[in-house]
Amino acid sequence: MNNLNLFSRISFLVYIFFYLISAEFAISRNTKDDVLIRLENSLNKRDIALISKIFSDQETFKLTNKFSKLIHEFPNSKWQIKNLKNKNENNHIIEVKLSGSKIIDDKEFLLESNFNYLFSLENGVIFNSSIKNHLTTIRNDNNKLDIDIEIPNKVLTGKNYYIDVFINNPLENEIIAGYIKEYEEETLINQSILLKPLASGGIYKITRAPSKPGIQIWTGIIAHPEGLISFTKTVDVIEKF
Repeated sequence: MNNLNLFSRISFLVYIFFYLISAEFAISRNTKDDVLIRLENSLNKRDIALISKIFSDQETFKLTNKFSKLIHEFPNSKWQIKNLKNKNENNHIIEVKLSGSKIIDDKEFLLESNFNYLFSLENGVIFNSSIKNHLTTIRNDNNKLDIDIEIPNKVLTGKNYYIDVFINNPLENEIIAGYIKEYEEETLINQSILLKPLASGGIYKITRAPSKPGIQIWTGIIAHPEGLISFTKTVDVIEKF
């Protein structure tokens, strides 16, 4: 149960750091790559002073708070930033990958997080920023269980869609339990997690998207004899493709 509580706490911190940040940092088209390199280096070197030069004062305060919490949980976290093809001259997108690990009670917890960061550019300043296609996993089972998390990146408002977590190599004669639920802060932090045996080789769910555009967040846990896997996935709810 302590491990489950720890997963809940860590998952929440990762979610807070990545999903709630709203960045505004000065960047020109001619120096964009240089700024992205400086940003990646400053994150990996834990250089708060350099981060402060890239982000606005207001956003620096928010970011450094969340950054410090994440580094406390995963001291060896490493970022990779890749510049993707621009949607147009005023809209840009980068791919961000984060990895890290932490030893707790002789168990190594591995963190992996991937998301796209979209923003518009005007007069050297980023605005209308958002995070898309976010998936974070934290696990302590040495990747003994092979799973595929198939949750769409975007869905239409009011439409039904599938949420599937496939277990590709079930452990013979061993009970695997799990759950998946739409993100609720109170549930994730304060309430017990009710795991159910997964007799069908995974988690399968049909859900309906909200009637208004926005973001749905799904969080889940799979428990098996070799350890635990926690995951968080965002779904972009849109009115039309």
